[in-house]
Amino acid sequence: MNQNTLNEHNKQEYPPMHTAEHILNGTMVKMFGCRRALSAHIERKKSKCDYDLPAPLTPEQVAAVEARVNEVISQNLPVTMEFTTQDDVCSRFDMARLPENASETVRIVHIGNYDECLCVGTHVGNTAEIGHFRISSTRYENGRFRIVFRLDTPQQ
Repeated sequence: MNQNTLNEHNKQEYPPMHTAEHILNGTMVKMFGCRRALSAHIERKKSKCDYDLPAPLTPEQVAAVEARVNEVISQNLPVTMEFTTQDDVCSRFDMARLPENASETVRIVHIGNYDECLCVGTHVGNTAEIGHFRISSTRYENGRFRIVFRLDTPQQ
């Protein structure tokens, strides 16, 4: 594989939902000091992320997460891409999440100055394209806190 070629992505996400997931991950890291989601299932109608937490979030904390994500979305932040090499970013990102056959070139997705992560998925160009973020349910089991979320977009 050419070193300037990215791995193909195995799925076509709905860009507003996928970008909202990045903002949710950044919010969870900033508010609770946890890592980004252990697993995520991103779909057009509803999505879910699982976080490794020592206890479930309270209803007030869940409401605060939802409010913060919507606050970030409302800032109309640009969503930009940066291409670099694994070696250049190995101290900034968890490289263990990359597939074994990952290309040397990686793409960093930036949401304004709020969040950045390695990703090959599809995203909106500006957070104004996301719509309203809503946490529809949560569940805590065996140290994993699941957040199920939806988007209320103008198109729906």
